[in-house]
Amino acid sequence: MKYCYEYPRPAVTVDAAVLVKQNECWNILLIKRKNAPYQGCYALPGGFVDENEKLEDAVVRELLEETNVELKNLNQFRAYSAPDRDPRGRTISVVFIAFLHEFPSVLAGDDAASANWFLLDKLPELAFDHAEIVNDIKKAISEQKI
Repeated sequence: MKYCYEYPRPAVTVDAAVLVKQNECWNILLIKRKNAPYQGCYALPGGFVDENEKLEDAVVRELLEETNVELKNLNQFRAYSAPDRDPRGRTISVVFIAFLHEFPSVLAGDDAASANWFLLDKLPELAFDHAEIVNDIKKAISEQKI
């Protein structure tokens, strides 16, 4: 049974922050967006949660679709809910994080034009509020909170 409410409901997305430490430097996996908004900009792999999908399943699916990386050990990091974080409309994103010991090979797919590893301290311009997300991750790593 579907319910109708007079209140608008935001969309829910998931984003994956996949990190590898090599030679004392952290690296993060980013995708180059194939579509608007922010076409051609880099972002964390992620996307919309399907109607009957758990957050944990959505992030695994989106990461696989966009990077060909299959991970099951992603942990929920934080939710981001600024009303203007996505120009398409009200969107809340739940960010998941994974720390790996080695670089898995990546292959862009779905709505990712490319997928590449970047030094956490030398990132390209990021779409949406992903620079804020990455800064929060860097801070949590430096404070050893994750």
